[in-house]
Amino acid sequence: MEEVAGTVLVGESFDPVSGRVVVEDGRIAAIEEADTDSTDIVLPALVNAHTHLGDSVAKEAGVGLSLDEAVAPPNSLKHRRLAAANTEELVAAMRRTLRFMHRTGTARCLDFRESGPAGARALRDAGEGLDIDPFIFGSGDASVLDVADGYGASGANDDDFAEERAAAAERDVPFAIHAGEPDATDIYPALDLDPDLLVHMVHAEDEHLERAADQGVPIAVCPRANTVLGVGKPPIRELLDHTTVALGSDNVMLNPPSMLREMAYTAKQFDVTAREVLGMATRAGADAVGLDAGVIEPGKRADLLVVDGDSDNLAGTEDPVRAVVRRATGLDVERVVR
Repeated sequence: MEEVAGTVLVGESFDPVSGRVVVEDGRIAAIEEADTDSTDIVLPALVNAHTHLGDSVAKEAGVGLSLDEAVAPPNSLKHRRLAAANTEELVAAMRRTLRFMHRTGTARCLDFRESGPAGARALRDAGEGLDIDPFIFGSGDASVLDVADGYGASGANDDDFAEERAAAAERDVPFAIHAGEPDATDIYPALDLDPDLLVHMVHAEDEHLERAADQGVPIAVCPRANTVLGVGKPPIRELLDHTTVALGSDNVMLNPPSMLREMAYTAKQFDVTAREVLGMATRAGADAVGLDAGVIEPGKRADLLVVDGDSDNLAGTEDPVRAVVRRATGLDVERVVR
């Protein structure tokens, strides 16, 4: 048994409670309200809802390039760098990125892994023995589902993906697809595939949002990456008003995959509350693919992030939720409890 004390952000509303989380066999056995000397802030460990970890072989290589030039399949700079990297180099680069993500408070990520079964196996190898779990959306033909946790489609304008969608449904695993990043032309075709997760939706309009709401499709947004690539800003307020919205960092070549940075940027650039942003960075991503994580409640898996509320950066903040969303950095992270 382990007790994690401090100001605990409890439940889906992240209510601050002074006390401790009791952990037994990796699960939350109880949340006990009590006086404590601890100045720590205890919150759900972060869930990065969209990454491309393969880009770890090409950090900062895409500066100044357009979306098509930087990351679009099959001939972008990213894909040329992936093709040039051998498996050992790729695994080592992704492993270092996973370690960085863990040090900055992330316990899980939903990764679109290029290069078919071999790419999915490389990410499995990269995560071996680390205390962070990548959920792998594989690519290529449907055989990748022998290795991956779900299927991740590049976009409905690239292919029809009907066979891959059917294979994912047959295996009862999630099917995710990029949509509405450079423009809106691929949104309806993506929705026609009845996806379990849409990614980006920068150019979504009211009719797209209404249909996504009708189908109950969650959406992962990546605002920092969208800004770097110059494709626009996702309508996060409108998305939240229609469906579940999760937060991701997207391509490692464009931005460090720090969910602390992603939360701060989102909270300060969009019409959203700190609690909404924290939900986007925790339970929304977990719920999108059925992970038992993202909220501190009895019976849930104990994926916890412990932040030093008395660090030089956070000491004196008046609201612990705003503190972790708008201000916390990797230097404030004490540990991830799993």
